[in-house]
Amino acid sequence: MPERSPETHVIDFRAAEQLLAARDPRGAVKLLDPLIAAHPENTAARLLRARAFFLAAQLRPAELEFQVVLEREPDNAFAHFALGRTLERADRADEAKRHFRLAAALDPRPDYVAAARFDS
Repeated sequence: MPERSPETHVIDFRAAEQLLAARDPRGAVKLLDPLIAAHPENTAARLLRARAFFLAAQLRPAELEFQVVLEREPDNAFAHFALGRTLERADRADEAKRHFRLAAALDPRPDYVAAARFDS
């Protein structure tokens, strides 16, 4: 495969966003894998790939990718919320609750607060 240029990586990232919006998470992962291999520090690409894994019901890869994002951006409310959803789908509700509560504390959006279930 020929070497990819920075412009090509941007095009692939945008195309992966479109594939995810069109409910083709596996197609998005295929575009993101080489981008992340070339730029493992790219948190935005990792977050997008985590979302794609989640939508493809690949829960363990999604969990690992969300964890990488949170290591780099511990104040990323969306990543905490999405990791919570991932853990919830994997029947790990106690672990999920912690991330839902962190998400709600960082950003009190109604969906984050509802998921956090502070009243229970």
